[in-house]
Amino acid sequence: MRRLIAFPCAGETLVGSLDEAPGTTGLLIVSGGNEIRCGAHRGMALLAARVAEAGHPVLRFDRRGIGDSTGENGGFKTSVEDIAAAVASFRAAGVSRIIGYGNCDAATSLAFFWKRAGVDALLLANPWTIEATDELPPAAAIRSHYAQKLRDPKEWLRLLRGGVDISKILKGLRKSAQKPSQESGSIASDLALALAYAPPATTILLARGDNTAIAFADVFKGPAFNAARARVRIETLDSDSHSFASAADKDWLFDRVMAALA
Repeated sequence: MRRLIAFPCAGETLVGSLDEAPGTTGLLIVSGGNEIRCGAHRGMALLAARVAEAGHPVLRFDRRGIGDSTGENGGFKTSVEDIAAAVASFRAAGVSRIIGYGNCDAATSLAFFWKRAGVDALLLANPWTIEATDELPPAAAIRSHYAQKLRDPKEWLRLLRGGVDISKILKGLRKSAQKPSQESGSIASDLALALAYAPPATTILLARGDNTAIAFADVFKGPAFNAARARVRIETLDSDSHSFASAADKDWLFDRVMAALA
């Protein structure tokens, strides 16, 4: 059974959807970006229903300033109180162990705040590590894109026939030469430190062709993530869908969620 709930957070009111189930290990879904709790194309609502049907309760919620919740939207870096309030509400509903799941910057916020918020374990999808400086994709994604293009004879013909915007290519090449920032205070460096102290059995899920996942995989190879690599497990899906949109993607994600809940 699904029901709406409301709970306090720093003087504001958060609204969530609780899919009830008999299990005492539950899934807390944290929304990424400015997405409301149902997720892209209702993906998180559908996942919640499926997990609850399999016996595990699921809580989704809108953080402050998003969807039905009151307050000001401060972005993922200010969401620790929101996650903690959701955890407290979930535990009050009878859940004893909580798996935190988030995609994109929600994954990053869970890595940052899981301990302070009281989450027990983490399942993180396509973590956000990008310092946005322009409208172009991250450098690692551009390099991957060009590598695929160079392997395609049709793209060479397009170039020879003038069917390619040279100025766009030059912008992309300049951006592709950039190295991801792992300086202290960057999102990547903060994430590296957080993952070095992640809870046991933390799993990171990557959609191989997704720009955000490509950017994460690139920085994850760097020395800043040495400790994190020994602590977390990576699972990769051959998909370019950031939100795991296809039926096969959804099945793959569901299986990983159930494994984390087991």
